[in-house]
Amino acid sequence: MFNRRQFLQVATATAGLAATGFSTKALAQQSLKMGEPVPFSFEALKRRAREMAKEPYSAPPRPSPEVLEQIDYDAHGKIRFKTDLALWADGPSQFPVTFFHMGRFFQKPVRMHVVSDRQAREIIYDSAYFDMPADSPARKLPENSGFAGFRFQESRNGRLDWRKNDWVAFLGASYFRAIGELYQYGLSARGLAVDVAVHGKNEEFPDFTHVYFDTPQPGSDTVTVFALLEGPSVTGAYRFVMQRAAAVIMDIESAVFLRQDVSRLGIAPLTSMYWYSEKAKTTAIDWRPEIHDSDGLAMWTGSGERIWRPLNNPPRIITSAFVDENPKGFGLLQRDRNFDHYLDGVYYDRRPSLWIEPQGNWGKGSIQLVEIPTDDEIHDNIVAMWVPAEPARAGQSFDFRYRMSWSAEEPYPTPLARVVATRFGNGGQAGTVRPKGVRKFMVEFLGPPLAKLPNGVIPQPVLTASRGEFSNVLTEAVPNNVPGHWRTQFDLTVTGTEPVEMRGYLRNGDEVLSETWLYQYHPAF
Repeated sequence: MFNRRQFLQVATATAGLAATGFSTKALAQQSLKMGEPVPFSFEALKRRAREMAKEPYSAPPRPSPEVLEQIDYDAHGKIRFKTDLALWADGPSQFPVTFFHMGRFFQKPVRMHVVSDRQAREIIYDSAYFDMPADSPARKLPENSGFAGFRFQESRNGRLDWRKNDWVAFLGASYFRAIGELYQYGLSARGLAVDVAVHGKNEEFPDFTHVYFDTPQPGSDTVTVFALLEGPSVTGAYRFVMQRAAAVIMDIESAVFLRQDVSRLGIAPLTSMYWYSEKAKTTAIDWRPEIHDSDGLAMWTGSGERIWRPLNNPPRIITSAFVDENPKGFGLLQRDRNFDHYLDGVYYDRRPSLWIEPQGNWGKGSIQLVEIPTDDEIHDNIVAMWVPAEPARAGQSFDFRYRMSWSAEEPYPTPLARVVATRFGNGGQAGTVRPKGVRKFMVEFLGPPLAKLPNGVIPQPVLTASRGEFSNVLTEAVPNNVPGHWRTQFDLTVTGTEPVEMRGYLRNGDEVLSETWLYQYHPAF
């Protein structure tokens, strides 16, 4: 680590910077303290990660843990980066960068760097970069303690005030998130997931410890960030090429190296919150009709099947694996966009959907969905990820490329009818004693193939279940005069408490009309 005396103030080092090829125009601010230039390339970062994987893990030092513990939620909320000091506040990028301060919940420092002309300089932390109360415990931290994370502000040339609005944020371990065209944050992504919900093992949360901002050409509509990943079992090098369009598009390239065996290696992991929805809500648990950042997992398999799996808040941790080869895509989506279904000023109806589009050959593996019980909206209890079929052993390496689309809808919508609602209640017929152990399901579909059906033609439901028996099956048009809006209802009779895996879709003869509905039913819950 550089001694503070080695660092130069940009305002007083114009000649020295120009001599190294690191232009003051590339920095475009006069008050951030910068380190000495060192050579940088993505290939060198990958070599560094590969070599680190051969060495035992050493956790990044935490500056003054006793001080960081004092920076609790309230104290952290009062610390604001001064936007006048933002990286690229005056160009060349149209998207300035601001930084998060460390605190009780973000104690590991992230070293930030600016890259120009294949040279990287560290941005040196200084408490003077932040507005904070005079009695803030953050003032007790030592020099060059480090930052917790960063965010890209909206365009300086856009309709929003860039000082008050941001569009992507990296904060905590390898977590990051972005807004979509509805201008609302929601679910998160991660660089890597290690041993999520593995019996007998604690989940590991590797960190982005070093971040590098590539200085763009003036007028560029993309930003490029490199990151070094470090953890007890893994290392990695990442490149993010991000575009702020109607949606936020990220092209990600990762090289991952294993220090130790990993039981469940999650590639392109997504993390969201699902408490309850219209299909299942405990009586009087909350005044709002629904609370979730995402309501389902969408999959586009390598064979071309389109699948919708509504999310659950299960009675215990449940992991579902959907085996595939070279998947075309998957994502956690928020399909219900009706404000009246949430009635909350935090705008769950605007939360972005996040779609993963693999690039290249991902081979054999499975899309895995982990659902964790929760009793509040403050917990992210849903994880979706790709898990390679090949065992993840120490000494191995993995290379993956993929595109992330943070949007309102999936970027490649199915031409088939979509599942728009899943509901259930007591089985049996109205006006009769409802039998025990029987659950009635109602699945709604909407889309052009159903709207084009000739008058009098009723689509046929195709239903299967891992156990139990179906009865009282009925398909009808929803009586709301919306073309192509149909629903299938059926009863499921089942004994025991183990989950039931159900599958269904609509067809007309040999023609498939809808995507496939999957659902995991917990009889005793």
